[in-house]
Amino acid sequence: MQIQINTDHNIEGREALSAQITSIVESALTRIRDHITRVEVHLSDDASHKNGQDSKRCVMEARLARRQPIAVTHHAPTMDQAVDGASAKLTRLIENTVGRLRDHGSQRSDPPPSGSIDS
Repeated sequence: MQIQINTDHNIEGREALSAQITSIVESALTRIRDHITRVEVHLSDDASHKNGQDSKRCVMEARLARRQPIAVTHHAPTMDQAVDGASAKLTRLIENTVGRLRDHGSQRSDPPPSGSIDS
């Protein structure tokens, strides 16, 4: 699983932040990592010059094997909270998606054998 971190020009400490976020994402997605080919993390500070409530934004997009990408967004007062919130949302979304795919694949679509229904 590849993890790509993107930040806007208002985010400071990109190198250290990138290592921290990579660790958080890997930890959050460890149980389902076999289904993920790449995760893109986009960080931004919507109110960089002011201290706005929930001004930090984290968008995470996951690319699942043989599936369309899925994305989540989380706003929070701090970047750590935004990343944690987005990681939790993405984990739930991927687990639900993989679960639906597994359930759908296990349903039989062929008709029952003839003569098995009592008339």
